[in-house]
Amino acid sequence: MTAMAEQTWVAVCRAESVLRAYGVAALLDDGVQVAIFRTEDDEFYGLSNLDPISGAAVLSRGIVGDVGGVPVVASPIYKERFELRTGRCLDAENVRVTTYPVRVVDGVVHVSLP
Repeated sequence: MTAMAEQTWVAVCRAESVLRAYGVAALLDDGVQVAIFRTEDDEFYGLSNLDPISGAAVLSRGIVGDVGGVPVVASPIYKERFELRTGRCLDAENVRVTTYPVRVVDGVVHVSLP
């Protein structure tokens, strides 16, 4: 039986700072930009802020919505849609963005580092 590595959680912002159906960008200590999203259903998700299609760090400014009940963000540049749960691109085969576990503790959003 192998031991699971403990996750390192980093506090990034107050939950109230992320409006429903919007995203915010957070710069982690290692220089990685993470986009934190809050859906209309009050769920929080974390993706890399880097849009793999355009190469720009802009996903946090994308349009948050859903496709058939699956929460997504549409890139503000070319409008590709990325699933918030998996990072999979709905519009370009074999394209995805890195996902980050997110939790809210005592009103503070935390992101887990890989």
